[in-house]
Amino acid sequence: MQKFFKSTFSHPHFTWAAARDYLLIALGCLLQALAIRLFLVPANLVNGGIAGISQIINHFTGWPIGLMIFIGNMPLFLMGWRFLGGPRFALRTAFAVVAISAFTDGLYFFLPKDGLTHDLVLNTLYGGVISGIGYGLVYLGRGTSGGSDILARVLNHWRGISISQSYLITDSLVMFAGGLVFSWENALYAIVMLYISGLTAEVTAEGSNVVRTAMIVTSHPDEIARLILHEMERGVTCLSGKGAYTGQERDVLYVVISRSEVNQLKALVRETDPGAFIVIGQAHEAIGEGFKKVEG
Repeated sequence: MQKFFKSTFSHPHFTWAAARDYLLIALGCLLQALAIRLFLVPANLVNGGIAGISQIINHFTGWPIGLMIFIGNMPLFLMGWRFLGGPRFALRTAFAVVAISAFTDGLYFFLPKDGLTHDLVLNTLYGGVISGIGYGLVYLGRGTSGGSDILARVLNHWRGISISQSYLITDSLVMFAGGLVFSWENALYAIVMLYISGLTAEVTAEGSNVVRTAMIVTSHPDEIARLILHEMERGVTCLSGKGAYTGQERDVLYVVISRSEVNQLKALVRETDPGAFIVIGQAHEAIGEGFKKVEG
């Protein structure tokens, strides 16, 4: 293992960007371990995937949770090596698995065994948020925490099962086992915790850059485009369309705006062309002039 890491970090392609990735992965794993030790284990809230199975095993045997996470990830790691790209997949995943295993067992000696609170709701909320931030940081570092992440991607690659369905299958089985071992009330709270964790991970990894897109079919394209350009200071793309029913040529305007500008746009179009047809959608991210800068 020492030779493996030494050869990789001394590789000429290892850059400061890669060092940043590993730092993010390490920090993310630390936060996940803190969530496990401070909120999930004391409250008997089962985590998803291998970590949740490890909690259940620890409940019956007292075996270290971190060690169980490491052992449980080994067969999944080998599956990932075969199906998900070999060495390119391996390094960051191996680093993350080792880190979260070491942090989870290491923190046991420094943190209160009963956690910070006995309130199940607080443990659910804080456990979900902190673990979600941890997952998000790992994803930002282009890594995976192992467990369900690997299995979901393998099932998607091997059997064509969607990643969301893979997570649902694996985590549902773990939640069911947690309900049998601890209580169904705890299992229900654990499901809420996983939902919060997923939302937090998504925001952490991808940011809250959700924007709105609008397609405007109008008889006054030039006037509306001019108002959008000068009053809203947003770019407009002019498209040519044709009505399938009428066969008439129509102009279509496409514009990307922030959420707060939706009402302004609708009012502007309504005043100029009350008969215009507007479709407002949601875009995950906008990169370029007026929005997020293009990263080099």
